[in-house]
Amino acid sequence: MGDNKGYIRKSDDRGSVNISEDVIAVIAAAAASEVEGVHGMFAPYGREITHKIARKGAAKGVRILVGEDSSVSIDIQLFAEMGFSINEVGQKVQTAVKSAVEQAAGLTVGAVNVHICGIALRKDK
Repeated sequence: MGDNKGYIRKSDDRGSVNISEDVIAVIAAAAASEVEGVHGMFAPYGREITHKIARKGAAKGVRILVGEDSSVSIDIQLFAEMGFSINEVGQKVQTAVKSAVEQAAGLTVGAVNVHICGIALRKDK
């Protein structure tokens, strides 16, 4: 961890905590997947292969950007389910992801950008 690339550092008088951006991505993907109306995450074809090789499948479709002030912006690409309002699904995903990341990692989430990449038939219950 010499160069801190891929890690978010939180320091205080007791020391520091380094959180991998991949951990934040997994938290965000899990929170988004739990929202009613989300069919699944989307990853472009080239990224899908990279995720399988690197075993980062749980975080596919999520990109984390860390600002200079240590605030986090999250881009999420997903498929919505047919029959749900795309706007409502997007708003619920934003709320769920922001809450999950802030609670689990103690980070400030500046933005959650939801990209609906397609519509899928509803999952069978």
